[in-house]
Amino acid sequence: MSLRKTSVLMAVMALAVSGVVGNLQGQEGQGEIVRRAKSKVEPVYPALARKMNLSGTVKVEILVAANGTVKDAKVVGGHPVLATAALEAVRKWRFEPASIETSGIVDFKFEPHQ
Repeated sequence: MSLRKTSVLMAVMALAVSGVVGNLQGQEGQGEIVRRAKSKVEPVYPALARKMNLSGTVKVEILVAANGTVKDAKVVGGHPVLATAALEAVRKWRFEPASIETSGIVDFKFEPHQ
């Protein structure tokens, strides 16, 4: 096997073991989570954000346990008024079970409703 093929094979295996997609996203350079969500809870648009007419995206880095529950979540970007709503929602998400913990970034887009 050529050196190039061996290198590509090693890179693919490393991605499979890590459980994280290698696609770069945003300034943080973190990957999207590849496990399929079984249930998602939408964030509640905060009343203060509505009064301020805020919109934007909140990026949340999550760690998903092997059983599919969100083990840890932290905001890595976005407006602080919107951040709590995003964290509360993503902590209620459930993913398919896997043999290892996985991590990634979830984006929540907030738009004021008229």
